[in-house]
Amino acid sequence: MEKIPMTAAGYTALEVELKHRTQVERPRIIQAISEARAHGDLSENAEYHAAKEQQSLNEGRVAELEDKLSRAEVIDVSKLSGNTVKFGATVTLLDEDTEEQKVYQIVGDSEADVKQGRVSISSPIARALIGKTIGDSVEVVAPGGARSFEITGVRFGA
Repeated sequence: MEKIPMTAAGYTALEVELKHRTQVERPRIIQAISEARAHGDLSENAEYHAAKEQQSLNEGRVAELEDKLSRAEVIDVSKLSGNTVKFGATVTLLDEDTEEQKVYQIVGDSEADVKQGRVSISSPIARALIGKTIGDSVEVVAPGGARSFEITGVRFGA
């Protein structure tokens, strides 16, 4: 069973979603199914079939969340330090073509959100950055083509 690296914030977010799905969504869906059942013939009851579909999707996500949480390896980013890029690092990059500065934090797959500057540990940019230090140049082969960046900063924690 492969461990899934994630930050404490990512773990908490999954716990919150799981709690919501089991304590709020599950009872709401069960109520919708019982109300739809009361309408009679289930073979042509669209409300019943929609509620059963919702239940299936919700239970599938609950199982997925429970799996991720059970395999989670929570890494306390605040206890990490150094100049080498590793999981949890917030990396400041300078695009060597456009001189544009970008800041990314390397996080677990389930926490990734590029719009908020969090990239997955398995993304091309994170794989290119891991093990590098400040001052290193990296070439990232991404779907949009190859890009060159210089690492100008590495920090851990908030």
